[in-house]
Amino acid sequence: MSKIRCDHCHLEYDKSVLIQNNGKYFCCKGCQGIYHLLQNEGLDNFYNKMGENTIEPPKRLHDDIGKFDLDGFRQKYIKQKDGFSEVSLIIDGIHCSACVWLNEKVLQRSEGVVEVSINHTNNKAKILWDDDTIKLSQIIELIRSIGYNAYPYDASMQEVQANAKRRDYYSRLLVGIFTTMNIMWIAVAQYDGYFNGMRADIKTILNFAEFILATPALFYTGGVFFKGSYYALKNRYVNMDLLVVSGALSAYIFSIYSMLTGHGEVYFESVTMIITFVFAGKYLEVLTKKKAVDTMDGFSSSMPSEVTIVKDNEKAIVGVESVEIGNIIELRAGDKVVIDGVITSGEGSFDNSSLSGESEPLFLLCGNSVLSGSICVDSVIRYRVSKLYSESMLSKIITLLEDSMDKKPRIEKLANTVSGYFSTVIMILAIFTFIAWYMISGTFEQALIVSISVLVIACPCALGLATPVATLVGISKAAKKGVLFKEATFLETIAKCTTVVLDKTGTLTNGTPKVVDSYISEGFDRSILYSLVCLSTHPISKGVKEFLGSMELKDLEEIKVVEAKGIKAKFEGKDIFAGNRAFMVENGFTCKEFDEMNSVLHVGYEQKIVASFSLSDSLRSGAKKTIEYLKNSGLKVVMLTGDHENVAKTIADEVGIEEFQASLFPQDKAKYITDLREKGEVVVMVGDGINDTLALTHSEVAITLGSGTDVAVNVSDVVLINDDFSSLRTVFEISKSTFAKVKQNLTISILYNVITIPLAMAGFVIPLVAALSMSLSSLVVVGNSMRIK
Repeated sequence: MSKIRCDHCHLEYDKSVLIQNNGKYFCCKGCQGIYHLLQNEGLDNFYNKMGENTIEPPKRLHDDIGKFDLDGFRQKYIKQKDGFSEVSLIIDGIHCSACVWLNEKVLQRSEGVVEVSINHTNNKAKILWDDDTIKLSQIIELIRSIGYNAYPYDASMQEVQANAKRRDYYSRLLVGIFTTMNIMWIAVAQYDGYFNGMRADIKTILNFAEFILATPALFYTGGVFFKGSYYALKNRYVNMDLLVVSGALSAYIFSIYSMLTGHGEVYFESVTMIITFVFAGKYLEVLTKKKAVDTMDGFSSSMPSEVTIVKDNEKAIVGVESVEIGNIIELRAGDKVVIDGVITSGEGSFDNSSLSGESEPLFLLCGNSVLSGSICVDSVIRYRVSKLYSESMLSKIITLLEDSMDKKPRIEKLANTVSGYFSTVIMILAIFTFIAWYMISGTFEQALIVSISVLVIACPCALGLATPVATLVGISKAAKKGVLFKEATFLETIAKCTTVVLDKTGTLTNGTPKVVDSYISEGFDRSILYSLVCLSTHPISKGVKEFLGSMELKDLEEIKVVEAKGIKAKFEGKDIFAGNRAFMVENGFTCKEFDEMNSVLHVGYEQKIVASFSLSDSLRSGAKKTIEYLKNSGLKVVMLTGDHENVAKTIADEVGIEEFQASLFPQDKAKYITDLREKGEVVVMVGDGINDTLALTHSEVAITLGSGTDVAVNVSDVVLINDDFSSLRTVFEISKSTFAKVKQNLTISILYNVITIPLAMAGFVIPLVAALSMSLSSLVVVGNSMRIK
């Protein structure tokens, strides 16, 4: 009976079992439904993209779709972003780019779905949607309706999957090594017989023994190459796996022919060694990549999933997703903090090394904040939860690290593009080499062996690994030192930086100015001053507030904060002002000279100055040495501040900055940076993430200091978690080192291929040496990247 293809999945069935509808044939109701869905939605172009490929028919799933809308699921897997919901899913059943295209198009056309991005390499999808318009369960149903399945991406499972892959590769490698060692003993005997003579029956037995040993090496150890080749052919492109399989399989088939006919020599030992050597290189890459991401895994792999809650003097163990703001958590010695909070009872030392890189424990008292990721060293502590698990510091860090590799540096995109064409060129060169050698030598065997060497020695893998391994190691090292890169692209941008722009208060200085001189009019109520400065979060106001001490708060009305100038309000119907000299003059006050070498806050009431405070801020530790390093690296360093000229000059002279701008408003800082970029400068802005938001957003890369503050994490591209200005040097050192290693890796891989491919085409390299060379080239690139550590 004739076979007919299903018009959706393209699988063949007997005509009698198919469903016929308007001249179309379907193997099941699911395929029929999907076909008509795509037609109605105008997505029938999917079948053109699919070509001759086949897909699995849709499976009917009976599990409860409603679980995707449960609160527990939402707390664990769904995040809020710009007022929308975001989830990471693994889409099961994706085999090719057409599958990715279909899923993205169907989801993007759904009302309420804002953004969809699917990574073809790992089938990971990021979906952003409006929960008021469409539910996640409906999105999952939509994915299932077109023949795929989806389940939540769980970062904690990555370690398990990595170990499973490592064990699988290890067992395959053992088989390869075992067969290679034994086949070489037989090969030695055959080489001896080749030169000294050997009976035909013995030679046949040895050939058959080599065949038995080579077969598991090729098809079991080399199974990963066959799988990669299958998808390459299915999607009509050439990759490294296809080159390896083409070379090894050609030698294997020719050797079987020679063994059965007695014509020519067998090359089973070359087959085994090609597969084993190349696979050994692949296995070492897996180990090295795992080592490179150990820092990232370390943040999440040891995170407890439960905590001890204390309520009405009773303790209960609950999941971290169930903890609410205001709950009391108890910590014992050795416990890791999972959720941010404030200590309510007890005192003790906390190890913050996983966050800041500092090995010295931090002693915390009642009222101090504790950050998730730190470890209680020596006491029983109870603290009140201040944030949900998903919003706590460590959870945010883990998310940043997971997302940091999503956007590739420009140089990596270029290398990937070249690598994509490279394998096709090599395949063409191998065919040309075979034809040329066959015409020159007249022997099929020699032409085949030389062309196999060309296929095997070429290494697009080294070119493909040149950038991602180096950036992965760089980001991991930075994280270990308390520096978080939100994207790998910023490594390249910082390495190309020409100008570093620095904020003064809170960046070059500690941001905690102290009152060094003061004038308060006799008889003026200090509590009015205290009430006024309490209205502002500016460091100057905080310094004056600390100087005055705790006082009674007065009722102030019509409060207005004037950005970068001061604050005004009404007390008992009369205006009261506090701010810098320019602000006071604007409002009709006459300010006497008062220690203009420091920051000064004047307070005016009833048309006269009633108080003046002179405040001095100390430099951050390591600021001078870090500025010196930046200047010695050939970078232009500029300081921008809203403070007046004299204070700015004092700080600039102290740290060795020649160029600075004073008395700037936030918009002035942003314009200054924009002007620099228009002149062709690559600008990195460093601020405290609190009052520099506008300027930070106008720079190529925004770097903020802050001990894990929310503002710092949200507005910056790079976060210095340990609040240490010296970490800025670490940022530039790692960026420059990583980018240098990337360029070295690309040079190594290009030179390797330029030198070895012509040698192989000329017949100077046997397949055995070609396989060894190819593996070594990849390992050299990976090993060079590991030097960053």
